[in-house]
Amino acid sequence: MIHSSAGTLAVLVGIVALFFFLEKQFRWRIFQYLPPLIWIYTLPVALSNTGVIPQTGPLYGALKEHALPIFIVLMLLNIDFVAVVRVIGRGVLVMLMGTLGVVIGAPIAYLIVGGRLGPDGWTGFGALAGSWIGGTGNMAAVAAGIDTPPAEMGLAVMADNLVYIIWLPLLLTSRVWAERFRRFSGAAHDRVEKMEAAVERMQAKKDEIEMQHVVYLLLIGLVVAQFSAYLAQLLPEVGRVLSTGTWKVLIVTTIGILLSLTPARRIPGSHPIAMAIIYIFVASMGAQAELAGLSRAPWFVIGAYIWITIHGLFCLLGAKLFRVDVHTAAIASAANIGGAASAPIVAAYHRQTLIPIAVLMALVGYALGNYLGLVTAWLCKWVS
Repeated sequence: MIHSSAGTLAVLVGIVALFFFLEKQFRWRIFQYLPPLIWIYTLPVALSNTGVIPQTGPLYGALKEHALPIFIVLMLLNIDFVAVVRVIGRGVLVMLMGTLGVVIGAPIAYLIVGGRLGPDGWTGFGALAGSWIGGTGNMAAVAAGIDTPPAEMGLAVMADNLVYIIWLPLLLTSRVWAERFRRFSGAAHDRVEKMEAAVERMQAKKDEIEMQHVVYLLLIGLVVAQFSAYLAQLLPEVGRVLSTGTWKVLIVTTIGILLSLTPARRIPGSHPIAMAIIYIFVASMGAQAELAGLSRAPWFVIGAYIWITIHGLFCLLGAKLFRVDVHTAAIASAANIGGAASAPIVAAYHRQTLIPIAVLMALVGYALGNYLGLVTAWLCKWVS
């Protein structure tokens, strides 16, 4: 019914706007279990497979080529590594242990179920690793870097949400085990109070977003995207794991992290603009997916549950090694598996004062997600 790029883009943006409007306006309970992301991905699947919008077209290539690099740069501008180390301390090491659990757990799980997933199954695991180390944006970036087929991306989105339906309640209810967990890990009695005091000393951000801020951010994103595309073409390709697209994602990520160490980090508005771009990009990936890939969903989800169990064991090991409390351990896992959207929810349920810590941890996940998501994809391909 709709053939033009402008019309297709209007539909995709409208879908993103609709589900965030419904979530904010009505706060329906269903969004606690099936968040906007899964609707934003699956509705374009339905529309493209029924002929309402096209499954292929120049719009989708343009979004991958131009919008994705801009998103990566703007997402990474928010990172403040100094604040993370100062406020969270050893909690960062627990998060890194959880991240290691994601990286190691993926090839183990893939070794068990990969034979049922087809030749491109490893790309879906790579995309999901990006999400579980960082967030939705990292999932999209890694998927673009290794050229994940839309069907495999659909399996990753589905598994991500089906696992988190179980994992999030576990992280929330872990609050009731606080004292027993403290005895298990050997955490100091006043550890949480010290973190809360450090949060209070943090300098509050931010100025109101103005027009020139948007212009500055778009200029930074466009310049970095073009420079990275030029540089990526000069580097050698090694199959799909280290293709020109992969090099581009790695270069953009590195430049984005370096820019976060400059005054550019203080420009307001980078995060909301970045997230708007990435949800539109996820909707475009849904529009390109075919329903045939859903027959492999049960095996992909089984693999994801094996994988998340390994991550959880690594989080427990990290908490024991570095003597942290259950609140920090739960937030660290949420920062990995749920990203910036879910980590503050877990923090608020445990202790409201720890919300800034959850945000900082999630930003570290953003920085690591592209690098380690690609490493995880390579490990899964090697296992296959």
